[in-house]
Amino acid sequence: MKYEIQGSPYPVAVIYLENGESVVCQKGAMTWMSPNMEMQTSVGSIGKMFGRAFSGESMFQNIYTAKGGNGMIAFGSSAPGEIMPIEITPTQTIVAQKSAFLASEKSVNYELFFQKKISSGFFGGEGFIMQKFTGSGTLLLEIDGSIVNYTLAPGQSILVDTGYLAAMDATCSISIENVKGVGNALFGGEGFFNTKITGPGRVWLQTMPLAQMASSIARYIPTSG
Repeated sequence: MKYEIQGSPYPVAVIYLENGESVVCQKGAMTWMSPNMEMQTSVGSIGKMFGRAFSGESMFQNIYTAKGGNGMIAFGSSAPGEIMPIEITPTQTIVAQKSAFLASEKSVNYELFFQKKISSGFFGGEGFIMQKFTGSGTLLLEIDGSIVNYTLAPGQSILVDTGYLAAMDATCSISIENVKGVGNALFGGEGFFNTKITGPGRVWLQTMPLAQMASSIARYIPTSG
């Protein structure tokens, strides 16, 4: 599978497939394609179907296959941001935020990722359930805003505000750290908790979480009455 990412701030991933090659995508992601692309909606097992729903994705996925020759298909982002390609290998597993999945090769496996500490899920702002990608092949993720990445050494940590964690290597761990000082927590505007990510591994952060953008726009929308 070959691809190129075009456009900003609403990017699109244009994917080129050889005859018989397939790509899996989130429901409703297709924007345009060549006429020889054949679509099949996949349900999978009951467990995978509800697993996708729990992680914020559609219960169904679409599989597009090039038939009778090489094909082209494009997938657009659903919000301002970037499309981030990641190469998944048997030794390179990625954990991502809910609703991050855009498209991938069929050889990339999707599963739920439960944070080991319930408090990290409830108070860290990243959600108790995230997405884990294994197998091998190209994975395309939707990122809110721009991407900033760090590589953490073993034991090295970074504190991240609610919603800003986009993805990380599965070798990283997540925990919660309280905002120190009652006054800081109540009046500082940063909330009561931060997400603490500890290496080793890579961490991808997003500069404008969708919830943060919606909150910023909402204050300028007049209320009825």
